[in-house]
Amino acid sequence: MLTKTEKEVTVKEVQQKLEEAKAVVLADYRGLNVQEVTELRKRLRDSGVEYRVIKNTMTSRAAKAANIQGLDSYLSGPTALAFGYTDVVTPAKVLADFAKAHKKLELKGGILEGQVIDDKMVKSLAQLPSREALLAQVAGVLQAPMRGLVTVLSGPLRNLAYATEAVRKQKAGE
Repeated sequence: MLTKTEKEVTVKEVQQKLEEAKAVVLADYRGLNVQEVTELRKRLRDSGVEYRVIKNTMTSRAAKAANIQGLDSYLSGPTALAFGYTDVVTPAKVLADFAKAHKKLELKGGILEGQVIDDKMVKSLAQLPSREALLAQVAGVLQAPMRGLVTVLSGPLRNLAYATEAVRKQKAGE
């Protein structure tokens, strides 16, 4: 049993995490065995996502302190929170992928940059490419015109080389 002071410290800590996180996904983990929860925690940790199980009342107080409205409707039953600090897609993607393989894990909703979202929006987020994939796509788009420019600029030089080679062959009598 936590003392009042320990609860206050936990609420402050959760409030800080809610304010810092770009995305938070809430999930009902009922029915998962220890091995499955351990696997889930490892996947989340490997992806840079923090996973915590916090009492609903403390989460509610922390959300109110962080000025996040409407979260209480998602705080029923056992609730785990996955905090994503680097991008908004990763927590949703990891949990949604795990939920596909383990039907007992249920996505409840989440918080996206301070706004409460429902489970449908969390699943939509999970469909988006990761930050790294988006950056790779942008790099490819930016690189294509440069590659085309290099090809166009090297054309006259290549043609000059072909012409010079043709003149050499003609003079050599080939």
